[in-house]
Amino acid sequence: MTGGFYGCFAQYLGCSWLLSIAFIGLIALLVGYFGVPLIGWAIATFLVLVGFGAPIWLIFIVGLCFVPFLIPFVRTNFISKNIMIFMQKMKIMPVISETEKIALEAGSTWMDGELFSGKPNIDTLLSQKYEKLSGEEKDFIDNKVTKLCELASDWDIFQNQDLPKEVWDYLKKEKFFGMIVPKEYGGLGFSALANSAVIQKTGSHSVPLSICVMVPNSLGPAELLAHYGTEKQKDYYLPRLADGREIPCFALTEPKAGSDAGAIESSGVVFKDKDGALKIRLNWNKRYITLAAISTLIGLAIKLRDPENLLGKGEDLGITCVLVPADTKGVVLGKRHNPMGVPFYNCPLQGHDVVVSIDQIIGGEGGVGLGWMMLMECLAIGRSIALPAQNTGGSKRAFRTTSAYSNIRKQFGVEIGKFEGIQEPLARMGGMTYILEAMRTYTCGAVDSGKKPAVVSAIAKYMSTELGRKIINDTMDIQGGAGISRGPLNTASNWYIATPIGITVEGANILTRTMIIFGQGAIRCHPYAYTEVNAVNNSDEKAFDRAFFGHVGFIIRNLCRTVLLNLTRAIFVPTPGPKVTKRYLQKLSWCSANFAILADLAMAAFGGELKMREKITG
Repeated sequence: MTGGFYGCFAQYLGCSWLLSIAFIGLIALLVGYFGVPLIGWAIATFLVLVGFGAPIWLIFIVGLCFVPFLIPFVRTNFISKNIMIFMQKMKIMPVISETEKIALEAGSTWMDGELFSGKPNIDTLLSQKYEKLSGEEKDFIDNKVTKLCELASDWDIFQNQDLPKEVWDYLKKEKFFGMIVPKEYGGLGFSALANSAVIQKTGSHSVPLSICVMVPNSLGPAELLAHYGTEKQKDYYLPRLADGREIPCFALTEPKAGSDAGAIESSGVVFKDKDGALKIRLNWNKRYITLAAISTLIGLAIKLRDPENLLGKGEDLGITCVLVPADTKGVVLGKRHNPMGVPFYNCPLQGHDVVVSIDQIIGGEGGVGLGWMMLMECLAIGRSIALPAQNTGGSKRAFRTTSAYSNIRKQFGVEIGKFEGIQEPLARMGGMTYILEAMRTYTCGAVDSGKKPAVVSAIAKYMSTELGRKIINDTMDIQGGAGISRGPLNTASNWYIATPIGITVEGANILTRTMIIFGQGAIRCHPYAYTEVNAVNNSDEKAFDRAFFGHVGFIIRNLCRTVLLNLTRAIFVPTPGPKVTKRYLQKLSWCSANFAILADLAMAAFGGELKMREKITG
């Protein structure tokens, strides 16, 4: 045994060198666990070497190894630059298309960033606001929404394949289509939580009714105008949308383009008419457009071209959103699709040489080419509200009616709710419904705080529709014959039939799971990945240096955290709040560390190919 403090200490304890190495390893894990910067590693290494009596020449060589990494100028020009050139030659970084770039930069990172960090700030997670309904909002839900549900019989809606006229009139009269329209324009100006609560309650009563309320208050003309419209557009259209004089729809999906907006073929060409006024000639073929057949105002996503460069912005202007009155010459509507027999208006929509003023572009000339950005930002909000609310409402109804049914229905002279075979799915339904309600209110709190949580909203959409599917399946299993026998008193069958629709829209759940949540989240929420990609693509050596070595430190920290948390099962992680939640929060930190290191491992292993490795990203 050689000299040195640690060597003497080990000899005093009778320890072997193997145990001494383990001691060094533990020090390294602790240094990494707390995210100590490189200078801290250098100091720790120096102390260990001195402590174990290492010769001066070894300390000097190890010190020289640290020096180039500690001097930014040397690191950037002699290390980072060559790594970046290698990455460019090997095409390690993914190529991000323009539509992907807009999708990544639209919206905002929220708690998803904390969870992706590997070291979530539990105080931040727990301090997010749960908003409350205002008195006006609560009164609207207790009275106006209750009255609406009394007017609308779900059975009659399915039998007649439409809402009754008195229901349509009531929706317009009480401004159900203007919940998101600001009060200064004649709307209700409701919060995200109130919007969600209305959709939830109508969703617990009738799926087609909730869809007719939901769509005008989600992605569409009102939302786009409120955020991006010119003052003239807002002054004219928003009051008309609020009181139902205009029925909106928004047309994006086409036969050859669903979630891939870059593939849309609908076009607009800028030209001057005989009077010299700037106009757009539109041609489109859309499908699966909710409310299209009865709409009076069409929000349209097209690729805009300016062959004569009349706007001075070049020829190909990109995806643009245009407002088209439905009675404009060349607009073809009126047909309907039949989505699972659920009677809401879901329709094809065409336009042939439809001419509108350049002023019909949402945002005017300033909105040219910004359509995809507008859609992605609004979708980040809409996904947080609409489908999570609808599925929460349906799940609450399913759980309430099924639990009541299990107390009434008897088999072998015993209420079926007393059988453990029934108690198990009932318990599962109750737990999932609680999760849905918590997710709904938590995410609405983010939106009402001004966030546009793109990744979290995708998770909310995916999880709410998947949990809703599991809950309605359990409902049908428990209700048995009562569930499959359709009639006015059946509370399950219509929801069961409608379940695939929510799973399909806004990017089917296969796409949401395998591409959006992790495919975008891995880059958007990672503290360094997107900066690295941009730095490599732009040959920005300084930005790459900061991001790459920040990323290396990030990986080392999460690797050390993963090892220690797995060894200790996170029992030493300090957590705030009551004792009852302590273990859950510790496991959350543990899962976050595991997830972060596995995500980095996947990105390192597959590089630019990762976005096509959908079985892994999913």
